[in-house]
Formats: sequence, C-alpha cells, structure tokens
Amino acid sequence: MSRDYLCLQHLNAHYGKSLAAHDISLNISKGELIALLGPSGCGKTTTLRMIAGFVQPTSGEVIIDGKDVTRLAPHKRNIGVVFQSYALFPHLTVLGNVAFGLSMRAVSKDERNERARAALDLVGLGRFADRYPGQLSGGQQQRVALARALVIEPSVLLLDEPLSNLDAHLRGEMRSEIRALQQRLSITTVFVTHDQAEALAMADRVVVMNAGEIVEIGAPRDLCDNPRHAFTASFLGERAVIEGATAGDIFTAPGFHWQGAPAGSTRAVLRAARLRFDPNAGPKVLEGTVIASAYLGDAVETDVATASGRVRLLTPSDQPVPPVGASCAVHALPGSVTFI
Repeated sequence: MSRDYLCLQHLNAHYGKSLAAHDISLNISKGELIALLGPSGCGKTTTLRMIAGFVQPTSGEVIIDGKDVTRLAPHKRNIGVVFQSYALFPHLTVLGNVAFGLSMRAVSKDERNERARAALDLVGLGRFADRYPGQLSGGQQQRVALARALVIEPSVLLLDEPLSNLDAHLRGEMRSEIRALQQRLSITTVFVTHDQAEALAMADRVVVMNAGEIVEIGAPRDLCDNPRHAFTASFLGERAVIEGATAGDIFTAPGFHWQGAPAGSTRAVLRAARLRFDPNAGPKVLEGTVIASAYLGDAVETDVATASGRVRLLTPSDQPVPPVGASCAVHALPGSVTFI
C-alpha cells in the first residue's frame, strides 16, 4: 500500500462556539481501512463529515490522491457514503436506489442499470433488484446502501456506524462481509464506530478519539497490548488503570507492587481477561472485596474494590468466582500488566 492517499491536515471544526474537532491530522494509505473509534461526541462523525464535504472545516485541508478537495461540494469528491440510517428511498426499487447516484451523474439508463445490477450481485442481492426497501430485512437494506455507495466507483468509502441498527449476530456477519469486500476491491475506507469489537475486527489501523482530538493511532493488536495513553487503555477492552510511581524498575501504588516496570511509568494497566482468582494462575497483584458480579455466558464479569480502585476480572465461566462481599486475591497471568 502506498502512503498518503487520503490526507487530513490540521482540520478544525466549530459548531457555533463549540469546538467539535481539533487539529485532526491523519494520513491514510491507498486501500487501507481506518476505524475512527471513540465515545459519543468525541468528533469522529464530524471528522467523517468533513471528509465527505457535509461539514466545512473552520481550518485545515482534505487531500484525496494529491488533490485538495476541502472546498469542493460533496457530489464532486467522488466519495461513497453509507449512513447509520441507510437513507434508502422507499418509493424506489432496490435497483432504483442503487442506480440513483449514477443518474445524478448523467450516466445513461442502460449503463446505470447494468452497473447497478453488478453492484447488487457484488453484495449478494441481485435477485432482490425489483423489491422495495420496506420488503427487505435490516441486513439486506444495509447491503443495498453499500451497493449504492460502491456503484459510483468511489475513490474513498465512508461508513458512519452502518451496523449499529443490526442485531448482534447479524452485525458480526456484516462486519466480516464488509471487510472482505473492502479488501477485494482495495478501496480506501474510513469507518466510524463506538464499538471497539468492530474497530479491532475490521481495521488495519484504529484512530482513538476523545473530546474532539486524536488520542492515539495504531494497529489493533498494538493498541490493545501496548497502549501509550491512559484513555486508550481504559477505552479499549476491559482494563483497570492504576495510578502510581516507579522507582528504579519497581512500580508502586496502594496495595500494588510490580518489579520490571519501565522507568518513569506512572500508570499500570491491568487487563480484565488476563486476571484470575486462581492462585495457581500467577503472582498475586492485589487484594480486595468482590462488589459486583455478572454472568455473561462464556465468562463471569467481576468487579473487585481494592486499595488502588475498582479492578475488573473476566473469568472463564467454568472457573470458580468468589461471591459478592467475599474477600479475595487477584492473580496475574502473563501479559496481564503493562505500563504507561
């Protein structure tokens, strides 16, 4: 993949006096899938809309394939967008919905129908061309919206939380299908989500955002295993972030001591899925009292109050878990603890 196909350079956006996005700079490769991940109101959708041209940045530039498109109207940027609501026209057939963007580009009727049918075949909906959106399931409507975005052969594909209206099982299927299709077409894609599982499963790189700014960028595994910022550590996965200090290579916090910490570390990050109550699992790292417990099927989620704050454990459901109110010790499997 070549670098710098889609470049965001120092983008800022205001809604009135409110700063919605601050100094957003990001270089995206040709064919790369980037996930913008963060809580509601963090600026990820505003960033997507600046790329699309629906929000005009207060300052900064959007560059696509070397061309500054910052002041271009949305329909002149050759960008495909799939919205959270799908935004299908109920009075048009599936074929009509997919062909709509081509008709706006003055493509001849025969060509747009041919291309629209090919796009429907691409997403597995060729046989539904004559149906109307109201006759389709949520997953099928999502595929129609995707076909409509792809049929114009966009330089960049933008996905604004397109899976949020689907049930959990279908959401898992669709994220796999979208990722496979994106890789097959090698289309540069920006995907907005607040669901970390979607971001980690689909993206080549994840852009973690908070309060209108980019906090950290990295490959999914790097961000999970070695986050550099406390917000990333607490937002990605179930983790506890413990404040402390390091002297030499020993990190110390209330009720917590760890030898082998990097010099200057001020926070220890404990991964819930790698902590255990079993003393045979590894060294004891904390003591506390169980204050909450929830059965999740494959795991039991348990919160323990410790001298360093609340720590969460995700214990396989076939292993014993102390009851609420019980005193307990927390043990660490290898890879449980990292430092910032």
